[in-house]
Amino acid sequence: MANAGIQLLGFALAFLGFIGSIASTIMVEWKASSYAGDNIITAQALYEGLWKTCASQSTGQVQCKVYDSLLQLPGIVMGTRGLMLSAIMLCFISILVAAVGMRCTTCMADVPEQKDKVALTAGIIFIIAGLLALVGTCWYGHRIAQDFYDPFTPTNSRYEFGSALYVGWGAAFLIIIGGSFFCCNCSSKSSGKSLRYPPSRSADQPGRDYV
Repeated sequence: MANAGIQLLGFALAFLGFIGSIASTIMVEWKASSYAGDNIITAQALYEGLWKTCASQSTGQVQCKVYDSLLQLPGIVMGTRGLMLSAIMLCFISILVAAVGMRCTTCMADVPEQKDKVALTAGIIFIIAGLLALVGTCWYGHRIAQDFYDPFTPTNSRYEFGSALYVGWGAAFLIIIGGSFFCCNCSSKSSGKSLRYPPSRSADQPGRDYV
């Protein structure tokens, strides 16, 4: 029961991270206009995401525009898109694999050793997916900080971290922690098996000599 409980906890954390990574990828607030400085006009707030940009007026009106051309996108946007979409795809595959390898499911119940290997594979894929999401969000956040502290960047063109970055960071850590639960659970179980069945050649050898 402890094995199944750890796997369920890891699956729940990874699934929450999967939902969070999807939400982070869709959100437009990857970076928000900065209000640092004295000459900033606060009548509107600008947001930029991976798929579109939005401008929020002080009256509450929001206008969004989808990026026109894929070839004109900055490399940071295209790279982060690829990393986040790859993380989501791997996480989805790992959820399917984990559903087969978890001890609370009936799939492959007659071969528990193979079932544990499938669960270990799911954990590894979870960790890879979380690392991809973490690299994508950290890369984008590093570019925002780099442009913010660049003295040649105009004051009205500086941006700060948006809420989508924080959601992406949290989702990446949840996926990695969930995958670690799968891996630690399977590794501890395999080590216990090796200690549970020691070789017994010394006990059989005297009997053979007398016969």
